[in-house]
Amino acid sequence: MQKKQQKRKFAATEKREHPPEKLELHPRNRHRQRYDFGQLIAACPELEKFVAPNKWGDDSIDFSDAEAVKTLNKSLLIHFYDVKDWEIPPAYLCPPIPGRADYLHHIADLLADDNGGKIPKGDKIRCLDIGVGANCVYPIIGVKEYGWSFVGSDADAVAVANAERIVSDNLHLKNAVKLRLQKNQDEIFRGIIGKDEFFDIMICNPPFHASIAEANAGTLRKLSNLKGKKVTKPTLNFGGQNRELWVAGGEAKFVDDMIRESTEFRHSCFWFSANISKQTNLKNIYAALEFVKAAEVKTIPMAQGNKVSRIVAWTFLDEKQQEVWRDLGWNRTGRKNRFIFDELQ
Repeated sequence: MQKKQQKRKFAATEKREHPPEKLELHPRNRHRQRYDFGQLIAACPELEKFVAPNKWGDDSIDFSDAEAVKTLNKSLLIHFYDVKDWEIPPAYLCPPIPGRADYLHHIADLLADDNGGKIPKGDKIRCLDIGVGANCVYPIIGVKEYGWSFVGSDADAVAVANAERIVSDNLHLKNAVKLRLQKNQDEIFRGIIGKDEFFDIMICNPPFHASIAEANAGTLRKLSNLKGKKVTKPTLNFGGQNRELWVAGGEAKFVDDMIRESTEFRHSCFWFSANISKQTNLKNIYAALEFVKAAEVKTIPMAQGNKVSRIVAWTFLDEKQQEVWRDLGWNRTGRKNRFIFDELQ
């Protein structure tokens, strides 16, 4: 890597001053420090060809290069999360790892708030990842950080098959992660949550855009910002199939459908949650949650760089039901599903 650095001419003669930590990220997030490319290259040697000094003289990659971004993610998953084999099909979503980790750390705090300040850990904590994607990133992080077990669902058969391959190729994920194909794209929980099945948390990154045109326009803005010049060809730097990036009605419609369908599974999940990108959608989301009579709603702010979002979480369990859930599900060995269900009625 030293030879590559010597050949490169910098546009600036002085390095930028960087804060010691990315303070906007969760305190437990492993990615608060700047990337140590030496360590990442040691974990994933193929990353080296993408690393070079940027115009300030800092080691970096070209974040508009899809292959470079994917390889950086691969190195992060190997180095921090013990994944030995991770690949995704061409053009599938390659999400930013720090932001995905932040979601799970905030969710862990949400569970801790209901557990006397102690994060419930271990495989008795069951998580449902709606839209797990071909990348399977949430289960990878959640298993490593908290030992939780996951069910990941997706309406894309190729995504589910690739996630299954990642799980089968990594022994520590095999017994902790199960994948399910959503056969009806108009449904979210139906056909996924089984009878008398319980989840402590549901997580989801809803499709952001309302149309392919809107998705392409957003990508062009992102690429133009990254390159510092106008880009007219919508090459997706993070990839993404249609269902991953856009759905008719966009984020607002998807979350509204999710809220309404969650009422059918009000005793199947302690906390439902979704990562909301557009602040303007919050008003209607809160109105929908009030309409379905959610017992409790929480909004958790998140930020990564210039990107600001928030988790909206809701539960239909009242205080007594939450206590029953904790006592039978978190504070005992194993889960007596039938008993919990009877007690929550």
